[in-house]
Amino acid sequence: MKLRRFILALGVLLSGAPGLAAEGGIVLSSPVGGWRNGALQEEREAQIVAAYPKPPVDRGGQRNRTLIEGELRRAGNDRKPGRFIVNGIDMPLHTDEQGRFVKPWAFGPGSNNVEIVAPNGSRQRVQFYENHAGKTSAKLRVVLGWDDAKAEVDMHVITPDGQHAFWANPRLRTGGGLDVDSVDGGGPEIFSTATPLPGAYLIYVNYWGNFNAAGYNFDPQAHEKPIITARVTIVQNENTADERLETVVVPLRRVGDLTFVRALRIGEKK
Repeated sequence: MKLRRFILALGVLLSGAPGLAAEGGIVLSSPVGGWRNGALQEEREAQIVAAYPKPPVDRGGQRNRTLIEGELRRAGNDRKPGRFIVNGIDMPLHTDEQGRFVKPWAFGPGSNNVEIVAPNGSRQRVQFYENHAGKTSAKLRVVLGWDDAKAEVDMHVITPDGQHAFWANPRLRTGGGLDVDSVDGGGPEIFSTATPLPGAYLIYVNYWGNFNAAGYNFDPQAHEKPIITARVTIVQNENTADERLETVVVPLRRVGDLTFVRALRIGEKK
């Protein structure tokens, strides 16, 4: 009980009251700090009304994700992207015209933290402890984000036994797959597995096309940046003393580009 009270108090100190604006005009309404059991939370995935530029949110294989939801205020007409940082993974944060944002994330058990950074440099951070016994820790997590809100970028992962995880095949027969596959607003797309197979995982990113309020298109001029910067973050043994995190930056120039990111070898004996 003492540990639980300590974690609750720590979450309140770090996050402040939910739904209130911190210094710099950041409102982070979800998640809230403290002790949390995802099985008891009412996840509102089907009710999302604020993403950039508009949902569908994702085509991933996992449901009941947690929403990172809030608002960047005081930005006026300057809608430069902010950043959101989840457990050390740094990604661009695009908003709608009112400054609102919603991002789905599949959090693992244990301690998790979310930090929102506004374009002016102000920050708000929340930390919570997920104690849902039904959630498993990801031994391997791969997260894709990109810096052009109008581009649609896909992640492809080939497993050691030849399975192919991507938007049309999010779940693998051996477990794991795409937890989150956001189709707009710069991601995230998240591949994870609690039981990675020994051997080489091949990671690719594909600049599939563009996405805006009118839907998908393949106009080579319809994106915002001449070169899209994708960031692929690979996390092994998440939330343990053996956690390893690395980020690979991938430039994308043309619709249709399929770029090899890395071959990641897991559990092979030397």
